[in-house]
Amino acid sequence: MPITTMPTGLTELEKVDEIIESHYWEESALIGILQDVQREFNYLPRPLLKHIAQRLDIPLNRIYSVATFYRAFTLKPRGKYTISACLGTACHVRGGKRVVEELERRLGIKAPDTTNDLKYSLQAVNCLGACALGPVVVVNGEYHAQITPKKVSGILKQYQ
Repeated sequence: MPITTMPTGLTELEKVDEIIESHYWEESALIGILQDVQREFNYLPRPLLKHIAQRLDIPLNRIYSVATFYRAFTLKPRGKYTISACLGTACHVRGGKRVVEELERRLGIKAPDTTNDLKYSLQAVNCLGACALGPVVVVNGEYHAQITPKKVSGILKQYQ
């Protein structure tokens, strides 16, 4: 990933420096820094992780250790729309697996993956904490309840 200038006029490295500064350049704030960087760039690009390591004077392998330990972080670019489909027990017995299969078929990818155009990322998760609403699909934080394979196309149309 080449370093580019953002719409704000800052380079990506300058934006990362702003994020680090907002955490007072504290090594102990590494998780918060990574969260903010991922929120800004939608994933954790290698050049930015190297920059964080240099700026905080910590080994790059420690940053990778944190970034790969927590499932909330991703080292691969994610789509504009992140789709999480629940496969927890309540959703599974109500057809959650068929919903995931329909999402995979319509998007042309297998969970967990991202479409080539970086529009959609699909992940099957163990629980979304909405068992009474299952099967549940969440798109960028918006919950869709009692989903069936037939309802999948309608959900995707909302995010075109």
